[in-house]
Amino acid sequence: MKTPHSNPEHLRDFTTDARVLLVAAIAVVVATAGLVAGIALLKLIRLATNIAYFGQFSLADLKLEDTPLGLAAVIVPVIGALIIGLMARFGSEKIRGHGIPEAIEAILLGRSKLDAKVAILKPLTSAISIGSGGPFGAEGPIIMTGGAIGSLIAQMLPVSDNERKTLLVAGAAAGMTTVFGTPIAAIMLAVELLLFEWTPRSFIPVAVAAVIAEVERTMLHLPGPIFPFQGGMEVSFVGLAGWVAIGVCAGLLSGLLTQMVYACEDGFQKLPIHWMWWPMLGGLVVGIGGLIEPHALGVGYDNITDMLDGRTVATAALLLLMVKAIIWSAALGSGTSGGVLAPLLI
Repeated sequence: MKTPHSNPEHLRDFTTDARVLLVAAIAVVVATAGLVAGIALLKLIRLATNIAYFGQFSLADLKLEDTPLGLAAVIVPVIGALIIGLMARFGSEKIRGHGIPEAIEAILLGRSKLDAKVAILKPLTSAISIGSGGPFGAEGPIIMTGGAIGSLIAQMLPVSDNERKTLLVAGAAAGMTTVFGTPIAAIMLAVELLLFEWTPRSFIPVAVAAVIAEVERTMLHLPGPIFPFQGGMEVSFVGLAGWVAIGVCAGLLSGLLTQMVYACEDGFQKLPIHWMWWPMLGGLVVGIGGLIEPHALGVGYDNITDMLDGRTVATAALLLLMVKAIIWSAALGSGTSGGVLAPLLI
């Protein structure tokens, strides 16, 4: 009589063979392509920012709050949003949104197939959106772009649907590693949001892609982890209570932000105009918010670093939170292109 554990069938999903080495080798190529795409996106964002707010065709690290435009800066996000609306209508609707849901949809419904338009237009529209003041991060778009690159490479090779999904996720993990410099976090996020499994045949190529991207970005002398932090706290009941309170507040706030985005999406869908024009209205909200708190515009990585280093006072942090939440919800609900991770971290 066989016991439940005497049948190897229950281990089938956790077995692998030499095929995983081939997929891992392809993941190295995907990682390199994702790294190049990630660097290009970051450069494009800086270029778009300098053109939009300073009239300079350069890659200098200029700050949005130092723009000489004054009140005229309100119109910059509107113009950027108009360009994105046109590109979405006449290019590809898949560039709308923050990238992660679109990647999930491609995996679940589209056999992990993404077209070349997405790989080209997504970083371009994201750079325009963020560069023109959009309160988004670069990680969502690069996850989508890296995933598209992985999918395109896989479509040119004789691989299965599951292997194509693995390579799509590998590209996404490589892209996130490029932006944040945190391969372990990229692997965990990719597995939880996109891969939906911990099997060796999928996990190994994704891990290889993230590690290769980290090695290559180090060889290129790119900065280390984007949010370096050195600190500690003695474990105590008071500390535990604080950590619990932070977790509860973060959970409640994330739920509120989600509802705000859904409410904005529902509001835009009720407008008697084509969705191509919606981002312009969201851009107007962004422009007005930028007058109230200029630090709420753009990716906001500097804001997070300042808070980690204790250089942001509580009142300034509260104002940043309120303005960022409002303009982010309105802009994302309007269907423009941009990421959500950095705003959520703020």
